Amino acid sequence: MSTAQNAIERFSQYQRELRDAQSAHCAVRDVLDRIGDKWSMLMIMELAMGSQRFSELHRAIPDISKRMLTQTLRDLERDGLVTRHVFPTRPPTVEYRLAPLGQSLLDPMAALIDWADRRYSEIHAARVRFDGAPGDVPS
Repeated sequence: MSTAQNAIERFSQYQRELRDAQSAHCAVRDVLDRIGDKWSMLMIMELAMGSQRFSELHRAIPDISKRMLTQTLRDLERDGLVTRHVFPTRPPTVEYRLAPLGQSLLDPMAALIDWADRRYSEIHAARVRFDGAPGDVPS
């Protein structure tokens, strides 16, 4: 069985269990919600290049607000993907680093980045076709 087919089977199993138990918790969806948000992957990839201070991250991702940067860093730290290091200087210096769990995410993210890079022209062409289709209303 291919890796993709195996992943699809496991996801289907989670979905069945979710429906059967009438539970609002699904491990896969819980994790994907974090790493699939607008900013987390960008921050993880920035931190993959080395530890950074808050202001360095903000310069690297200039379209994120300071409030959202703070919240995303806290969420990534809460999930064990990022660590926060405070140095006893005046004023205190704070650096963020990828935790080992965050490092383990780099290979799957690299595969996704590679896929996006190879498929971007197809995705862009599909968007142009969709947006330009007369009379079609997106649902």
